[in-house]
Amino acid sequence: MRPGGTAKLGEHEVVRVGYGAMQLREAGPDDGSVAVLRRARELGVDHVDTAEFYGDGVVNRRIRAALAPYDDVVIVTKVGAEPTTGEIDLRLAQRPEQLRAQVEANLRSLGVERLDVVNLRRADAPPGLLAEGDQVVDLDDQLAALTALRDEGTIGAIGLSHVSAEQLRRALPVGVVCVQNAYSLVDRSSEPVLDLCRERGIAWVPYFPLGSAFPGQTHVTTLPTVQQVAARLGATPSQVGLAWVLARSPEAMVIPGTRSVAHLEENVAAGSVSLTAEDLATLDA
Repeated sequence: MRPGGTAKLGEHEVVRVGYGAMQLREAGPDDGSVAVLRRARELGVDHVDTAEFYGDGVVNRRIRAALAPYDDVVIVTKVGAEPTTGEIDLRLAQRPEQLRAQVEANLRSLGVERLDVVNLRRADAPPGLLAEGDQVVDLDDQLAALTALRDEGTIGAIGLSHVSAEQLRRALPVGVVCVQNAYSLVDRSSEPVLDLCRERGIAWVPYFPLGSAFPGQTHVTTLPTVQQVAARLGATPSQVGLAWVLARSPEAMVIPGTRSVAHLEENVAAGSVSLTAEDLATLDA
């Protein structure tokens, strides 16, 4: 099975419906997480998105328990933050030496010698933590650190997260393979970044594809037009929202996350939802 067809992610050809593992950081038995991850593989998912700072290595260790030795699975990790204690369990870690330390931590918890793709998460604009003090780091310095790690063979490819079109354009010479920005029917502020990804054939792997997880923000599934299209197609509103993202570019992918096998199966089935030109016009309006 190839949910949603395939697209290029660096040197890899992966299915366009992947799995975002962040929710696996929540407390609960490891066997539940293992069951979700293994069911994802059975459904054809071969692209898993994670980070060492998701639960201070908990998520990576659960992925390792379920999927190692990762035959035919592309594991994409993220750097730019690190775990801490307190009300907010993350703090920024943007300096080059901190990026290297995070890469090494991902290698250890995943049990690999090379990371397939590493995304640099910038912190220049909301939502989320904002860089200040010694965490205000020039993008070129960060890319130099990641390029050195790629040259050493520690990482396979470099991606970017939470960046502007201008930042992406600056980074193009290093060979960016994917971009992760917030993007959905209710948040199209990253359209200029998507345009550049289309132009350059860069994988577009947005987070919050159904709307922001922050309080007070609109969720795609609540939109009457989404519910209308879903009813006509016999699909769920979330499937329609994910299918809309996939329709935005041949290089677009989605990485919805869940701790439920049933919800996972629903998400993967979004790859089979075919939106007509009329559906897209309705949704875009």
